[in-house]
Amino acid sequence: MALKTYKPTTKSLRHTIGVDRSELHKGAPVKTLVEGKISTGGRNSHGHMTSRRRGNGVKKAYRLIDFKRQKRDIVATVERLEYDPNRTAFIALIKYEDGTLSYILAPQRLAKGDKVVSAETADIKPGNAMPMKNMPVGTIIHNIEMQPKKGGQLARSAGCYAQLIGKDAGYAQIRLSSGELRLVPAEGLATVGAVSNADHQNESIGKAGRARWMGRRPSVRGIAMNPVDHPHGGRTNGGRNPVSPWGWKTKGLKTRNNKRTNHLIVRSRHAVKKAA
Repeated sequence: MALKTYKPTTKSLRHTIGVDRSELHKGAPVKTLVEGKISTGGRNSHGHMTSRRRGNGVKKAYRLIDFKRQKRDIVATVERLEYDPNRTAFIALIKYEDGTLSYILAPQRLAKGDKVVSAETADIKPGNAMPMKNMPVGTIIHNIEMQPKKGGQLARSAGCYAQLIGKDAGYAQIRLSSGELRLVPAEGLATVGAVSNADHQNESIGKAGRARWMGRRPSVRGIAMNPVDHPHGGRTNGGRNPVSPWGWKTKGLKTRNNKRTNHLIVRSRHAVKKAA
């Protein structure tokens, strides 16, 4: 998909850059593959704000994506590619030989009419899913399972991918987009190819109103507030380490707290940044 600019009939359109979606399906999604989605607007059951900078946004139905690909050894045909308002990647509607319909994440270079399959061994082509133990080293993959049969969790957003760089002792070693080297069980499923809509990072929404449609409310800088509202309030820049309104450090503080899986990280993404 290419980037698209607009005739500047308004001030916002002058700066709007979008992705050309002319090849995507223009109708509604399959009714049996969607369900209602409730937006909290950042409020809890008491109506108290628990997540700042969030609003309801426009109403949208949630598309049920098959991240597990457990329908094995049955060839499916890509019926169409669709836009999904709930994620940055495009999705593909596939139809199995037994007539079952399903949504999957659309990888790059997948087109209407292509055949995809989930099997123990399959061709190395975009959209095919198989255990990583049966993939050749160097394969570009996405929708990677961190635990077998749990469903894909890694490399699912637009343009993301990982690379299989080794296999040993029941584990597959993968390199993520962040630069992190990580071990995952080789029995787990992954899908061949990189996720679609790589141009998403080059989009420009053009105006604040469009951010509100997406459920994003404005973010006010702490230094623009009064001292009663924020530790940075009523001051000029400098002299205070950046903190949240509640005094938590906001730069340089490690937020990961999962010692149980630390041994699976071969090289941290932070080590890559320091080396650069």
